[in-house]
Amino acid sequence: MMLYLSDYLVEISPHFSVFRYLTLRAILGALTALIVSFMIGPMMIRKLTQYKVGQAIRDDGPETHLKKAGTPTMGGALILVAVAIATLLWGDLSNHYLWIVLLVTLGFGMVGWIDDYRKVVHQNPKGLSAKAKFLGQSLVAAVAVSWIYYSATLPAETALLVPFFKEVTIDLGILYLPLAFLVVVGSSNAVNLTDGLDGLAIMPTVLVGGALGVFAYLSGHVEFARYLAIPSLPEAGELAVFCGALVGAGLGFLWFNAYPAMVFMGDVGALALGAALGIVAVLVRQELVLVIMGGIFVLETVSVMIQVLSFKLTGKRVFRMAPIHHHFELKGWPEPRVIVRFWIITFILVLVGLATLKIR
Repeated sequence: MMLYLSDYLVEISPHFSVFRYLTLRAILGALTALIVSFMIGPMMIRKLTQYKVGQAIRDDGPETHLKKAGTPTMGGALILVAVAIATLLWGDLSNHYLWIVLLVTLGFGMVGWIDDYRKVVHQNPKGLSAKAKFLGQSLVAAVAVSWIYYSATLPAETALLVPFFKEVTIDLGILYLPLAFLVVVGSSNAVNLTDGLDGLAIMPTVLVGGALGVFAYLSGHVEFARYLAIPSLPEAGELAVFCGALVGAGLGFLWFNAYPAMVFMGDVGALALGAALGIVAVLVRQELVLVIMGGIFVLETVSVMIQVLSFKLTGKRVFRMAPIHHHFELKGWPEPRVIVRFWIITFILVLVGLATLKIR
């Protein structure tokens, strides 16, 4: 919106042309989302508390979590509002990549909101059934990846980029559709599984989202893309604004979600944020790098798969409890230690992911 307004304001003063710079708009997007989070966060928490939208705690989990019962949940709506406002304000609204990412994020957020609403308002502990939730996710993801595939005009938009190898790409053809679908839905559920401790999911999301913003900016810049031997995607650069907004909104939410949490994000936030990371990675052709940078999300998901498979086949559990962050809690690690160590691991993995830009 401000991009269009600057075209008129520049006639008043040439200084307003500064709003045309993508880097500045990405920074302003982050600051706007952060400010919006700070402004509406306390009010939203009061309302959620007033309406008794409290989190139910599993009685088979760590005993230290029982005191969290009743903490307001569905706070992820705060993130979505802040991201949407900042992106619409500072993004180029003629960019169809931007609309794809926004609609996927909000679409998955709607699925999560329905699930949370059934859990905390209708007092249905199961929320949406697994089939219904997957169906909702699948519909949003299928529409988005089909839109990308059939609107692609460059071969690079549907080719798989292999990190650490210079100019090694795989032409996926129609196989792009199932791969992109799995990345979006898988990323959404992986972040959702990780969201089990105060601040555990949001900081890795901020770190990975910020790194994807770097990839988006470089891919959208012809000279940088050529120099780094990554796909040149003219429309991808604008995703830096969305990623900036994601970082700002995430940090704003962490202000209230840090241990001990005043609010939980719920499925409305976790499903949406995971899908946002997945769809941005798909658009900037960095699906494999997302697996590296989001290693904590992958670890959490794999731990659940191993636990379920082991119990079904042998009747024994590999971990004391899954996802794996609960395993470390039951081993005696204090919750803040688990959280911060997972943050540190994510920071290292994000650096490895960014290193793929030069190590080829």
